[in-house]
Amino acid sequence: MTSITRGALVRGLAVALATGFAMPTLAAEVAPAAFNNHCRTCHSVKEGDNRLGPSLHNIHGAKAGSSAGFAAYSQGMKSSGVVWDDATLDKFIENPDQVIPNNNMKPYKGIGDAAVRKQIVDFLRSASKPADG
Repeated sequence: MTSITRGALVRGLAVALATGFAMPTLAAEVAPAAFNNHCRTCHSVKEGDNRLGPSLHNIHGAKAGSSAGFAAYSQGMKSSGVVWDDATLDKFIENPDQVIPNNNMKPYKGIGDAAVRKQIVDFLRSASKPADG
């Protein structure tokens, strides 16, 4: 093998490895960024950190309108019977008024981009897992 071929092989391998190892980090940063860009003004995923909206800590699997310590839920949210899972979160993030009429999410109107909604739903699911895994 010539030194030019060996050099090209080493550079190619280095690029492939660097790209392969960088991608999970990039993917891990996208979902929190989507949440931060669209939700963080009113919500947190920290337990008990209620803001204009309730903390979304452990929202996945929870009944709508049931976050402890948040008193400003609309009657529509409290009586909706919705349990948050991937499908209900996705639909609500897309169009809150269609899923739960008379909610207090105004002026938020929803996110049309399915890829962004998926990132947010994935992030909320990951924030709903126990700390030990």
